[in-house]
Amino acid sequence: MTVPQWTIADLIHRESRWWKNRGILILNICLILPLLSSTLNGLDSSIINGLQILPGWQEYFDTPQGMKLGLINSASGIGILSGTPFSPYMSDLLGRRATMFVGAIVILAWCGFGIAFSVNAAPLLISELSYPTHRGKMTSLFNSLWYSGSIISAWICLGAYDEAGMSQWSWRVPTFVQAGIPIIQMMLIWFIPESPRFLMAKGLESQAARVLAHYHANGGEERDPLVVFEMAQIRHALNLERELASGKSYLRCFSTPGNRQRMFTIIWIAIFSQWSGNGLVSYYINIVLDGVGITTTRTKAAINGGLQIFNLASAVLGTMLVDKLGRRKLFLISNIGMLIGQYYYSLRNARPKPCIYADATDDQVQTATVPLFFIFYFFYDLAYTSMLVLYTLEILPYNIRAKGLAIMNFTVYSTNAFNLFINPWALSNMGWKYYLVYCGLLSFELLFVMRYIVETRGRTLEETAALFDGAKIRPGIMERRGEVAMTLARMSPSSYPGHQEGRETVQTFSSASQTHLESQSQESAVAFAT
Repeated sequence: MTVPQWTIADLIHRESRWWKNRGILILNICLILPLLSSTLNGLDSSIINGLQILPGWQEYFDTPQGMKLGLINSASGIGILSGTPFSPYMSDLLGRRATMFVGAIVILAWCGFGIAFSVNAAPLLISELSYPTHRGKMTSLFNSLWYSGSIISAWICLGAYDEAGMSQWSWRVPTFVQAGIPIIQMMLIWFIPESPRFLMAKGLESQAARVLAHYHANGGEERDPLVVFEMAQIRHALNLERELASGKSYLRCFSTPGNRQRMFTIIWIAIFSQWSGNGLVSYYINIVLDGVGITTTRTKAAINGGLQIFNLASAVLGTMLVDKLGRRKLFLISNIGMLIGQYYYSLRNARPKPCIYADATDDQVQTATVPLFFIFYFFYDLAYTSMLVLYTLEILPYNIRAKGLAIMNFTVYSTNAFNLFINPWALSNMGWKYYLVYCGLLSFELLFVMRYIVETRGRTLEETAALFDGAKIRPGIMERRGEVAMTLARMSPSSYPGHQEGRETVQTFSSASQTHLESQSQESAVAFAT
C-alpha cells in the first residue's frame, strides 16, 4: 500500500483561539510555573544593580568600588557557575520537575547555586512539553521573562527607597522578596506534568502517552493520531541519537562533527549575549548614569525601572516575531541595530566633545544619551533575550540537550562574571573609550551571525539533521519517518477518537499541509520531534 506522508501539521489543533481548547489552555497555565524560573533569575541578577542606587545600601557596604563592587555583583553568578556543571545530570536522572523542586529548596539556602538547577530544568520542561505550535513562542518567552524579574527588582528598590529612605530596610526588603518564587514552585511543581521526552527516555512510554493525550489531544485517547505521531517521532529520534553517540559525559556534546558544530555556535552566541555592551547598563547603571551627569537617586531609579519595562516589551515583541521573521533574520536585525546604537552612544559620550556636539550643554548630552540606552536594548532584546535559549534548545538533540544547555548557561555566567570584574575597572580608567571596545566586538558578532547562524524555523528533524549531522544520514532518517505514517495508515479512520473543534479529519489531509506547516507551526522539529 502507499504510505501517506503526513506531517505534524496535519494533526494539530488549528483553531486560532487556542484558549477554547481545554487541554492546551490547562497546559499553558501549567507552564507558567517553570516560566517563573526566568523571573527569579532576572530578580536575583538585577537586585544588586538596583540596590547600588540606594544610599542606605551604599552606606552599609561603605560605598564599594572597583574590584570590590565587581565581587559583590558577581556573587550570584559565581553561585550559578558552581552549580551549572551538575545541573544537567540531575535533570536527566531525576527529571525536569524534581530538579526544579531541588533547585527551589537550595535557592532558599544559597540563591545562586540553586538557580543553576532551576534554569536548566525549567526551559527543558517548557520546550519538551509545550504544544507543537506554541513551542517556539513559549521557549522564547522563557528567557524574555528575565526582565519581569528585573522590573520587580527595579520598582521594589524604588518603592523601598520612597518608604524607608536611608534606612537599612530600604535594601533589606527587596532581598526578602526573592524567596517568594521558589516557595511557590516548591508547593505547586508536583501538580504539573513531567516532560514526555524524559519519560520515554526512561522507558515510561505509557506515562508519556497519557501526558500527550491529556494535554495535546484535549483529554483524548492515547490512540489519537497526534499522540501516535508524537510518540513515534520521539521514539525514533531517541533511537537514532543512541546510534550516533553514546556516553553520559560532557564529551558527548563534542563526539560527532554535527555536535561540535552545534556547540561552536551555542558557545559563541552565549558569549555575544554578554559581550555586546549590555552588561554596562544591566549591572553598572549607577556608574554609567553618573558618567553622563545624572546623579539624583530617584531619577536613576526611575530610569532603571522604565528601562526594564521597555526591555520586557521589546523581548516579548521578539518572541512574537520568531515565527514570522525567522531566527536568522532576527539575529541580523539585532546585531546591526546594536552596532549602530553603540557607535552613536560612544560618540555622544566622547570627551572632549566631537565638533558636532561642541556647543551642547550637559543637559542636552543627557537628553540625547539616555534614549540611546533604550535604542540599544530594543535591538538586543529582539534576538539575544528572546532567542538565546530557544535557538540553543532547537539545535540540540535530546541526548545532549540538558548538557548543551548547561554549557550555554556556564558560558553566559562565566563571561558575565568576567564583565562584572572588568567593567567597573575599565570604566574608571578608560572612560568613554571603553565603549569603543564593544563597537569592535559587535562588528565581529555581525560577521559571525552572517556566516554561522542557520535558519531553523519550520524545519523538521530530518532537515535539521542534514544541516548539522551531514546529509549521509538523511536516507536512514527518512525510512524511520515512514514508520510513523505506516503506524497511522494501519489505523482505520473509524478508530480515531473524536477530534476537537477546529481539527480536520485525517481523511482530508492533502498536499496543502506543507504550506500549513510553514504558516501555522514554525517551530523547529529539533525541539518538537526530539
